[in-house]
Amino acid sequence: MPGAELKGKVAWVTGGGSGIGLAGAKALAAAGAHVVISGRTARTNDSGLAELRKLGSAEAMQLDVGDRAAVEKTAADIEKRHGRIDILVASAGTNIGGGKRNFSNMTLDGWDDVVRINLNGLFYCCHAVLPGMRARKDGLIINISSWAGRYASVLTGPAYNATKRAVIAISESINMEECANGIRATSILPGEVATPILEKRPVPPSAEERARMAQPEDFGKAILFVATMPARTTVNEMIIAPTWNRFYLGGIEAKK
Repeated sequence: MPGAELKGKVAWVTGGGSGIGLAGAKALAAAGAHVVISGRTARTNDSGLAELRKLGSAEAMQLDVGDRAAVEKTAADIEKRHGRIDILVASAGTNIGGGKRNFSNMTLDGWDDVVRINLNGLFYCCHAVLPGMRARKDGLIINISSWAGRYASVLTGPAYNATKRAVIAISESINMEECANGIRATSILPGEVATPILEKRPVPPSAEERARMAQPEDFGKAILFVATMPARTTVNEMIIAPTWNRFYLGGIEAKK
């Protein structure tokens, strides 16, 4: 049976149809929140929603977070129908595929796409929910950054490194400007996680390598932990990596 820790709360999870976003959405729904997931792909939204409805109250909306007007419309629609957005989990993200993510081979279009989703899209979502949170003097924003946001890597490339570091700065800025309004922001920085974005790597990891990585459900637990902390307490930043950490051990370098 669903829990009751977050009963009455409304959570919006971007990139909620798969990976860390879906894991977080499932944890929040099981804790009693009404969860709205959004994503660009209808098929992924539908499959994610089917899982969520086994756990609690949920709905799905199609959204490209890089579309500023669409983000504003989606946030307004959620608030109109449910009266509030208590929790935003900004998990939508991307990287350049095909191995062309480094200065030697990336295109400006590739850079622009990563910035549009990882930075602009995340900012648009934060910006859209802040007025309602400010009016209620309460709200939580959980932004999914990356290990690469703190420790830049050739593997992930400059566009991903730069945008994920910017996510940390956005969360810090929210806390500086909005803590007096009861609003909290957390950056979660995952190391290697076995999610679909791994398919965009120059050499996708093997099944054996993925089994040793952190799993999406580990981050569902982390998101739930942050969401159920007392409103008086802010978790500013969480770095979570697999114990078998290839950023330490080696063997993670992109193969040409």
